[in-house]
Amino acid sequence: MSRIGKLPIRLPAGVKVNLRGLEIEVTGNKGTLKREIPSGVVVEVTDGNVVVSPEATGGKKGKALYGLTRTLISNMVVGVTNGYTKVLEISGVGYRADVRGNTLHLSLGYSHPIDYKLPKGIEAAVDKQNRITLTGIDKELLGMTAASIRDFRRCEPYKGKGIRYADEVVRRKVGKAGVK
Repeated sequence: MSRIGKLPIRLPAGVKVNLRGLEIEVTGNKGTLKREIPSGVVVEVTDGNVVVSPEATGGKKGKALYGLTRTLISNMVVGVTNGYTKVLEISGVGYRADVRGNTLHLSLGYSHPIDYKLPKGIEAAVDKQNRITLTGIDKELLGMTAASIRDFRRCEPYKGKGIRYADEVVRRKVGKAGVK
């Protein structure tokens, strides 16, 4: 049995949860998120709490997925109340970023600039041309967006040039020594 799955999810003031069949919709002051509930998992809303449990006849699948389902619903509740933020840092001579409307314009040392269209629900802000702050209410979409931006030029271990998360530590390697 999942220890996390047993915990109820407290709903803050202003958050509404609607269940429609196998779909859950969470609405808060920042927006609305929807997600499908896997079969074998039961979700109940009772006096300000959301309780997730495996179906009695759900078998192994329900027991395996109800802790995950509880965490995903909890992430939805936090997203519609507070939102999520990811910060990326760009390091390297001539590497810079700029936001133009809904497009992130990146210069990363390639022969061409990279224009990345931000998905709906994700906003970007750039500080000093080398710090990108991504914000959104969907934790999964925000993480995928940050990872795809980072993949344009991952931070390399020799000079430390590239894009990395703000809290990421890049282990530096020693370069090739001169042979005499």
